[in-house]
Amino acid sequence: MTRALKGSGFLGLAVMMAVGLHQFVILSGGSAVPPWMIGGHAHLGVLSILAIVMGFAVPALGVTGSLRTAVTGLFIAGQWGIPGIVWLGEGFGLTFLMPTGFLWGGALIVSMLIMLYKSVTVPDDDVGGPAAAPADD
Repeated sequence: MTRALKGSGFLGLAVMMAVGLHQFVILSGGSAVPPWMIGGHAHLGVLSILAIVMGFAVPALGVTGSLRTAVTGLFIAGQWGIPGIVWLGEGFGLTFLMPTGFLWGGALIVSMLIMLYKSVTVPDDDVGGPAAAPADD
């Protein structure tokens, strides 16, 4: 599962960089970049970096089983859902999607609360994950 988080993080950064290049083309043409494009770009960048960090934090804190599945699924849904609704809702005029921001934001919050729970309940001796793992999933 942590491969999914790391992979989603790196894919998100690649998409964010492509959007950044598109913004550069817009600016080079003498036009202003729409605020919705900037907002989605920034959110995807930050959430993608966090996805990569989560890919290392999940095994380090010993998150396993259904909690691991929940953390992974909820985080990835929020990582793509937040910038996605900004781009689709504002950029493409699908404003009926905007209220789903609460769903995607809630998914991220629940994911972080699970990680909070694990970070305060795992004994200090157990933090750090396995010493060596040839594959994490």
